[in-house]
Amino acid sequence: MNARVSLGKAEGFTLVEILMALFIGLILLGTVYVSVISGQKSSAGVERTVAAQQDVRAALEVMAMEISMASYNPNFMSGIWKIPPPLSNACAGSSANPQYKGIQEATPTSMTVEMDINQSNTVGDHPNEIIRYVYSPTDQAIFRDNNCGGNLSFLGDVAGAAQGTRTIRVINTELGITNGMGVPAVFRYYDAKSPPTELFPGTALDYANIRRIDITLGVETEEVNPSTQRRRQMTYSTSVLVRNHALNN
Repeated sequence: MNARVSLGKAEGFTLVEILMALFIGLILLGTVYVSVISGQKSSAGVERTVAAQQDVRAALEVMAMEISMASYNPNFMSGIWKIPPPLSNACAGSSANPQYKGIQEATPTSMTVEMDINQSNTVGDHPNEIIRYVYSPTDQAIFRDNNCGGNLSFLGDVAGAAQGTRTIRVINTELGITNGMGVPAVFRYYDAKSPPTELFPGTALDYANIRRIDITLGVETEEVNPSTQRRRQMTYSTSVLVRNHALNN
């Protein structure tokens, strides 16, 4: 008796099935591609934010260090304070307000500090003995002038600068950062009372009584975050005790 084995007809994939498989594969590949690109953009955005944060913190530390040296006059010499910038005869002639000591300018958006770093009994004969910081809302930047050498970009740059030339905009005005009188401010001044009273320097007494200066920088990243399509906004602040100014008043 012969045994007969019946084999079923082998069938392959139809053209429609192959096309469907290719279509699904392309969708999966596209999803993976979009995820990878999105991750790269997000990573780049985080890196730019971290770089911006480092720039602001470094700038704030330098400002605090230099401002804390205001009125440094180890030999207690009189008549060494100079006319502050931006006047045309600044840094040369003797100050018309010697009682202001080493804080020759104190406004919400600008400040000039002076110090005798090299203990020569003269201010201005050594780099960085006369330092002026000024916030420009128009340029969205902080500028720094040392010994009347001219304003140099310190944090941020000229508004409208080419993309990639700066990482930070200083936007205190846009963020509504003000002093106790509602005036847009980077600097706020306080006396030594408990609790401290905010000062609005305009008289010799105001300048003489400054004991603490608060610095606040509201900033945003220059580039738009690709993930959120918005610039990242941050606020940093610090308080500076001007001990030398207290000793010399």
